[in-house]
Amino acid sequence: MLASVTAEQVPDASTQVAAAVAVPLRIAVGVGLLGGTVGALLGGGTGVVTVPALDRLTTLRRGTIHGTASLVNVAVAVAGAAVYELRGGHLDTTAGAGLMIGGVTGALLGARIAARAGDQALRMAFAAVLATAGTELCLDAAGIGPSSSSPLLPAALRGDVPAVVALTVVIGIVVGTWSAAMGLGGGSLTVPVLILLFGVAPHTAEGTSLLVMLPNSVAASAQHLRQRTASAPLGATLACGAAPGAILGASVGLTLSSTVLDWVFGLFILFVATRELRRMHLARRALTRPAVTRLGPRRGSRRASGPEHR
Repeated sequence: MLASVTAEQVPDASTQVAAAVAVPLRIAVGVGLLGGTVGALLGGGTGVVTVPALDRLTTLRRGTIHGTASLVNVAVAVAGAAVYELRGGHLDTTAGAGLMIGGVTGALLGARIAARAGDQALRMAFAAVLATAGTELCLDAAGIGPSSSSPLLPAALRGDVPAVVALTVVIGIVVGTWSAAMGLGGGSLTVPVLILLFGVAPHTAEGTSLLVMLPNSVAASAQHLRQRTASAPLGATLACGAAPGAILGASVGLTLSSTVLDWVFGLFILFVATRELRRMHLARRALTRPAVTRLGPRRGSRRASGPEHR
């Protein structure tokens, strides 16, 4: 049984690119389940799992893969934030409000970037974001990262609600832009920002990140669907697995220590970033091989014809 994705058209200047893909239903649901579990466990979206998986399983262009991941993130945000709220997890609504306001604006911008940016640029940005966030979290888990000490913002500023909202609106625009363009949900940026700048506890940061992700993902999904840079059928199939996965991930996340969460999240996304960079390197090598093959016969033919000319 297949979860089929019909051809979609992606505007790129005056051209339109069509792609079609069919992913086995059990595989699509399994990818969604793993993505939802990892995303909710660590306060983010499914992108660290779904983006590399769809890149391998489908023929969709990179921007459409990121847009489809944004659709799945809606299910994770709803299920994950509900678990944090119902099971005693704390949500920072003051910082969260500003992040949501700015995030919606940024999400619309990020979706447009995904539609226009080249596949290679999106791949490099995706890997760079993951590598930066993963390194920062691993350093924190080891007790030597910047957020392992006191928050960067002074206590007076952190206690000023209007100032916090204004600052987080600006941050939310950046997070929303990145999350919509990368399909990541924003957790890889939101969680470190809340911990580093505001001194928010990791579990609170993760629950707040899931709450913030909801309007961001809805706005990004709407824009991706409008510009046809997302596959609704494939996104819905992935979401069927992502929703129960998010419930499981959030439940497990609430039982783990902050240090364990930092290590797990940091090492996992560093692994994904390294794999993405390796795949880009192999793809570039594959593109250069035909040129080398063509040069070989020419050299051989010149050497073979030399004696005849002499």
